[in-house]
Amino acid sequence: QVQLVESGGGLVQAGGSLRLSCAVSGRTGSRYAMVWFRQAPGKEREFTAGIVWIDGDTLYQEFAKGRFTISRDKDMNTVYLQMNDLKPEDTAVYYCAAREGVINTTPRWYPYWGQGTQVTVSS
Repeated sequence: QVQLVESGGGLVQAGGSLRLSCAVSGRTGSRYAMVWFRQAPGKEREFTAGIVWIDGDTLYQEFAKGRFTISRDKDMNTVYLQMNDLKPEDTAVYYCAAREGVINTTPRWYPYWGQGTQVTVSS
């Protein structure tokens, strides 16, 4: 079992920044893909960014490129999502998820999820 706990969400004005954290514990290994999804009200959960734990390879959704940065701290067992130049359309609950193997952009392939953290961007 893998446990994921997100933190760092909040209310921010447009143009501002937030850093989300995902603390990882339990039975983990280097062959894991760690990702962030987000879900806005009335919308489907969508892939945002992912990182391969062992080598740090990353993948970003188009809307995240140039504004969001995913990273991991192996010593702290934590994955981060640095979000800059936030826009009102970034308002959503952000979820951390994990799976063995490569990054996949489809939520149903992830067996492990955190509880989510709310990000609200005001205009």
